[in-house]
Amino acid sequence: MKSVVLYLHVHQPYRISPYSIFKAGYEHDYFSDERASDSARNEVILKKVAHKSYIPTNHMLMELLEKHPDFRLSLSITGTFIEQCEAWAPEVLKSFQDLVATGRVEIVAETYHHSLAFFYSREEFEKQVKLHVDKIKELFDVTPTAFRNTELAYYDDIGVWADKAGYKAVLAEGWDPVLGWRSPNYVYQPPHTKNIRLMLKNYRLSDDIAFRFSNHEWHEWPLTVDKYMSWLPVDEEQVVNLFMDYETFGEHQWDSTGIFDFMRTFVERISTSKWYDFKTITEAAALEPRDVVSVPYTVTWADTERDLSAWLGNAMQQEAMRCLYELEDVVIASQDKQLIDDWRKLQTSDHSYYMCTKYFRDGDVHAYFSPYNSPYDAFLYFMNAIRDMRWRILEHHKEVI
Repeated sequence: MKSVVLYLHVHQPYRISPYSIFKAGYEHDYFSDERASDSARNEVILKKVAHKSYIPTNHMLMELLEKHPDFRLSLSITGTFIEQCEAWAPEVLKSFQDLVATGRVEIVAETYHHSLAFFYSREEFEKQVKLHVDKIKELFDVTPTAFRNTELAYYDDIGVWADKAGYKAVLAEGWDPVLGWRSPNYVYQPPHTKNIRLMLKNYRLSDDIAFRFSNHEWHEWPLTVDKYMSWLPVDEEQVVNLFMDYETFGEHQWDSTGIFDFMRTFVERISTSKWYDFKTITEAAALEPRDVVSVPYTVTWADTERDLSAWLGNAMQQEAMRCLYELEDVVIASQDKQLIDDWRKLQTSDHSYYMCTKYFRDGDVHAYFSPYNSPYDAFLYFMNAIRDMRWRILEHHKEVI
């Protein structure tokens, strides 16, 4: 029997408001909604997406869990999303707690601030993972046993780290140049590890739902459950890893597209099938690995290149991250909780994502998610916040940074 491994990722950043250089030195509210337009206000966006996606999706998932005793899934929830729910949408947080309380919804560990810290500071990365694990334990009374790095950014060193940290599974993109002739529909083992398993996203089947479902120009539109089921593996393969954003349901694919009905029918078909079942990531990781798969360079789940170019592909992005992480030692040494928290919120990968200057289809995706008129505005507001942060550090250290 083959297992469908459904994993959904939940995240909202704290977007930087139009922060002027003339505010630097005396106003430190980089994420204030007061200066932002409705399209960039954090509270407004959270409540809008909650209404369109989080609440109806959680309601649907609870119905499916109650109706199908064998249905189960995994999800990850960033710390920045949790904080916003605590402040503005406690009913959304409660609905996630209710799902996890069923015992059939796994929470996957990650960086609290959805950062790329692994590539800049291993110490900061580990602090953020601990912050996230502690928060999940506090709110959901569970300890994660699977790990995903931000944006599914992965290479062999991350697998080694996660293995030493005691995780049973680590997630990555099942990218063809890495897999070669192999299929993502197996459980693998990262090189130089003992106990951990590598779970690879089947990006074709995942993206058929996440990105192509409502695309009338797609040659397979409309996507029916019968058609989709016919694409699932029928040979000796072990798993079908369907990884996607939570906002796929209701936000990226509107209710009017039929996405919720599709999901209800799909879960019912899998639950009543003699060929398939559902497993969480950790449950699937208990299967015997088929092979060792090495990922010698960083692979992500974004853009056509599947690398870090969505966040670090131009000089603006590289300079912004360099300036941010060079402040680490003095920010941490300040012991100023608000300063440290603001510095970590600036690490959220969305900020550099908004600075991307790619064109064509990838550029359209970046523009869709960005609250700014241009990537240059995103860079300007970010660097103005960095300049103010240097002034705040001076107040603690009385030295030129």
